[in-house]
Amino acid sequence: MAGTRVKARGESALAERFGVFAECLLTGVWIAVASLGVVTYPAAFAAGARHLRRRTAHEGGGWREFVADFRTALRGGWLAGLAGWAAVAAVRVDVQAARAGIPGGPLVGALGVVALIGLVVAGLRAAAVWEPGARWRTLLAHAGRRTVLDPAGSFLIVGGLAVVAVSAWFAAPLALPVLGAVAAAAVAVEERYRHR
Repeated sequence: MAGTRVKARGESALAERFGVFAECLLTGVWIAVASLGVVTYPAAFAAGARHLRRRTAHEGGGWREFVADFRTALRGGWLAGLAGWAAVAAVRVDVQAARAGIPGGPLVGALGVVALIGLVVAGLRAAAVWEPGARWRTLLAHAGRRTVLDPAGSFLIVGGLAVVAVSAWFAAPLALPVLGAVAAAAVAVEERYRHR
């Protein structure tokens, strides 16, 4: 039953941590499947992050709760996903301008890429704290501030994204489960920031 506490059955700390790791990998696959709608990735990460928060709090929850959270997060999350793709398109234009030799192009291209990375981190931080009823605009505004005010946490998330990129380069199917590790990293960074 969702929201009920589940007691650890006398398992060791190592077994519990391995269980969380395995749950991250499974959640990554769920996130990948839910992101197939192209603009659904913010809602997918929000549902995945909420699932991992429940898991680390020893609360019940599984695929059904993930799907319910995904549907709820999708109500405003698809707009955030659309805005994210618009940002990617704008950065692509910047990079093409840099390659075309336009004066100041390399600087504009580099700034565009850095801004895009910042937007991705803010989006992940927003998804990590999403709860049903939260407005994406508010979540993203607060996450943008935290992205700037907590550079160490933001760099940790960038490191998680780098792991996904390297996994995809090494073997594309590895990138799918690693998405759950990125969601877990964002949850951990937000939890760390909350307790500062």
